[in-house]
Amino acid sequence: MDFQTFRQVADEEAAALHIEEYELYYQVEESASVSVFRHEINDCSSSNDGGVCLRCLVNGRMGYASTQLLSEESARALVRRAAGNAAVLETSDPEFLAEAGQSYQAVETSRAALPDTKLLSKTALAGQDALYAQPGVVDGSNTEVHAHRFSIAIHNSRGLDLQYENTLTFAVLSPVVSDGAPEEEKATGFKFAFGQLDQLDLSAAARETADEARETLGAGTAPTGVMPVVFSPKAMSYLLTFYSEVFSAERVQKGLSLLKDKEGTAIASPVVTLVDDPFYEKNPLPMPFDAEGTPARRKNVIENGVLTTLLYNLRTAAAAGKTTTGNAAKSNYDSVIDIQPFTMYFASGELTQEELLRKAQNGVLITSLDGLHAGANTISGDFSLQSAGFLIENGRKGAPVRSFTVAGNFFDLLKNITAIANDPQPPFFPSSTSFVSPSVLVEGLTIAGK
Repeated sequence: MDFQTFRQVADEEAAALHIEEYELYYQVEESASVSVFRHEINDCSSSNDGGVCLRCLVNGRMGYASTQLLSEESARALVRRAAGNAAVLETSDPEFLAEAGQSYQAVETSRAALPDTKLLSKTALAGQDALYAQPGVVDGSNTEVHAHRFSIAIHNSRGLDLQYENTLTFAVLSPVVSDGAPEEEKATGFKFAFGQLDQLDLSAAARETADEARETLGAGTAPTGVMPVVFSPKAMSYLLTFYSEVFSAERVQKGLSLLKDKEGTAIASPVVTLVDDPFYEKNPLPMPFDAEGTPARRKNVIENGVLTTLLYNLRTAAAAGKTTTGNAAKSNYDSVIDIQPFTMYFASGELTQEELLRKAQNGVLITSLDGLHAGANTISGDFSLQSAGFLIENGRKGAPVRSFTVAGNFFDLLKNITAIANDPQPPFFPSSTSFVSPSVLVEGLTIAGK
């Protein structure tokens, strides 16, 4: 049974049970992948995962139920289970459904079928050849090719009827490089390449990631002290990924973010503008609506240092007396409504990374961060993270360094950003929630090295 037939049966059952407020959320992801190691295919897999979640309002309480089986019997049972779950809930927090008739921005998507195993394998093997063609690349290098097809539909009792389909393909090139010395030192890297598989520039991707890995060979130790730090686009994106939840109205209302009552006030340096954009041009998964069916829209979360808005869904917006920002999210088809950004990024400045290094004069360029889940706290904002990168010496990129710690506080970091470069990279992982940043210069962070 297809989803359209399934929802018709669910509509009938809801009417029979006199349930007037309900929503069906359908999500399915088909995927296929091939992995190559030592010029041979070592893994080939495919999957089809997803289902339908129904939530309904009964006496002001929202009940959830889900199923992976699309059949008439399953549709009727789904409605009954959701209604039963609503009846036993202890909470009575107001819940809301999106209205029909809203305007949605058109987006370009691909409805192509997943590529066959032959094309996946051919591309993965070509990526492996491209890696081994680079100087210093040795055994241990790995290439993967992935294809994902997403289907989402939202239907509710208020006339909302939305559909979204998109197909995404990409390769991941992961080199291992060696310095060739008797006491061999090795370094690793990775690079995502997005697009139609037969049009990927695998040679360019392999060259870029092998060069970056090779550049880190022979790393020493950073000095200890309080100093300027330049975060590379990749490193700053990782930090933003972890701390993005502080901008969630859900967390603010639960007392899990220090941004309570901060809307309309300066929380960052005037050079900082933080954007959330569902239609960011470098994200291959643009989204016209959120998980509640509200139109998605671009918004400046921080503008010239001022917190202009938190991220809201319908429920948290109503609790704050505001309008939703269209940031409702579901981590899976059967999960409850949460809040997430689409593509969150620091707006670019006018300087190059080299000009940021000259402004810093002496300090550290951080290109890699580890231990975010162990060494960072989203409530206090404090972090102490294992890092790697390069010295900044007399305004230039110097010798590679690793195994040092950078410590500070995210909320203080926002205030101490003195310059932002113009070198943003595409999202480092393809998703409807992504994070992007140019290089960023921050004053006064603590480095613990030698």
